[in-house]
Amino acid sequence: MTATSSPAAVRCQGCRDGAGLDFDFSMAFQPIMDMETAQPFAYEALVRGPAEESAWSVLSQVTDETRYAFDQQCRVKAIETAVRAGLLDGPARLSINFLPNAVYSPQACIRLTLKTASAANLPSERLIFEFTENEQMAEPAHVANIVASYRQMGFGTALDDFGAGHAGLNLLARFQPDIIKLDMELIRGLDESLPRRTIVAAVARMCAELGITVIAEGIETEGELAALRQIGVRYIQGYLLARPAFEALPIVRLAAPKIAATG
Repeated sequence: MTATSSPAAVRCQGCRDGAGLDFDFSMAFQPIMDMETAQPFAYEALVRGPAEESAWSVLSQVTDETRYAFDQQCRVKAIETAVRAGLLDGPARLSINFLPNAVYSPQACIRLTLKTASAANLPSERLIFEFTENEQMAEPAHVANIVASYRQMGFGTALDDFGAGHAGLNLLARFQPDIIKLDMELIRGLDESLPRRTIVAAVARMCAELGITVIAEGIETEGELAALRQIGVRYIQGYLLARPAFEALPIVRLAAPKIAATG
């Protein structure tokens, strides 16, 4: 294998210019609301096909050879599309999903992202990098290094789907992101389930002690929202507030009721 065809060379080339994809895609955005201020805390960028096709229609085309380029282009597409949609008109941050296994070196693989953010006049501290791992991590130490490196660079980091698969307590014990997002299956029917409320309340207390922000995602009912606010969860994401909007920042349908937090 020549130097130019080595795995490291392929990874670095993908990080450098994001080239190598033979398919197109775009982004939709869903708000994460701060229920105490009734304002968006951030918008999560969600991959979509160029004609608003599902995320799966895009992700199913990603191969081992294009993973690095895809990860880079997701960051570029998310930043450029969000800024065109009006992200800079307010203080909300931008949350971008990334693939830990597509980051060869946090310092090297961030260059295109920084270049894109600078060109779009988006301060790097307004970026959150969100990752999920529903399967056993091959190299947890590598992910811990990414989280630590991104924090040093001023980015926020978020662990998605907390409470599902392997994204749980063992992972949190290895490294602490700035944010955890509670898996929607843990939230579903929260208002009618004492065990779920007890678990969510315990996680919220634990994260408060660790200095980690909690976001609850997948909120679909007023009852779930009320239960979360009573527990003390401040940041909410879900269809009750707004569905993802294709290449746009959606208007929140709910008037963000000021439900008193007691937890």
